[in-house]
Amino acid sequence: MSSSSAAVHVLHDNPEWIPPFRRAFEAEGVPLVEWHLGDGTLDLDAEPPRGVIWSRLSASSHTRGAPLAKDAARSITAWAASWGRRVVNGQHVADLEVSKVIQHAALRRAGFDVPRTIAVFGRDGLIDAAQDIEAPFITKHNQGGKGLGVRRFDDHGAFAAYVRGEDFEQAADGITLLQELLVASEPAITRAEFVGGQFVCAVRVDTSAGGFELCPAEACALPGAGDDGVAPEPMFRLRPEVSAEDPLIQRYAALLTDLGIEIAGIEYMTTTDGRTVTYDVNTNTNYNPDVEAGLEVSAARRIARYLGGLLHEAEQAR
Repeated sequence: MSSSSAAVHVLHDNPEWIPPFRRAFEAEGVPLVEWHLGDGTLDLDAEPPRGVIWSRLSASSHTRGAPLAKDAARSITAWAASWGRRVVNGQHVADLEVSKVIQHAALRRAGFDVPRTIAVFGRDGLIDAAQDIEAPFITKHNQGGKGLGVRRFDDHGAFAAYVRGEDFEQAADGITLLQELLVASEPAITRAEFVGGQFVCAVRVDTSAGGFELCPAEACALPGAGDDGVAPEPMFRLRPEVSAEDPLIQRYAALLTDLGIEIAGIEYMTTTDGRTVTYDVNTNTNYNPDVEAGLEVSAARRIARYLGGLLHEAEQAR
């Protein structure tokens, strides 16, 4: 990858997610160059391209034919930073994106209520480890996204049969999470979006039909009308009552600052017993077009403005 003129270089593993950002960057007059992760070469003695390096590594990259994307993102961002390039969501953020264990540890350390979770390395210890978590419970893949490995088990016998059976789904990194089943007070979760460390909006995500696959991107959209021809209630809706002054939102902003995460979405839910549980930090955040249309300035354009500002600063410092 080389460039004679300065630009924002977006590292990504899914071209289908880029068009909304390209439109936003074009509208803001900020040059955007795509850099696909998972293949190619990297000359460590060559100078990186001019500009800002923005990583949009996805934890589910291995499901789209890019099993080496996480290693590429770590390598490219570390290399670019060593040359003094401005990197957004760099090597340490990539580590967090692909590990729910690391996310859980960061959230717990910061004092957030997190799900009771056991990480099991490999398949052999899963049945015994599950005895330490009350049924019903769920499983997840440590390197997740797209609801990978999420299954519900109402008793330990059913889980043991699954682990021993041919349908067992091995995690990409070999780490399976056993997690308490959280029962929401309503079939919805909330996703709080941040750009440049600043709160953008909170989005209510209806989980009654979509289950654990909660991708908000335009590329993930399903047909809108049911069998009766009536469009269902929108899966994604703004929560205007949640503001930057909300104490929980302020704590999330402080957490992201502490972790050096500049662009992210944080997911949380309220349970039937009154807990507010935070369970996911997504640094590869996508935005729903219907939600974006309801914002004074869309989140995608907020990103373009933010990274455009960083690009200007980097060029001024040359």
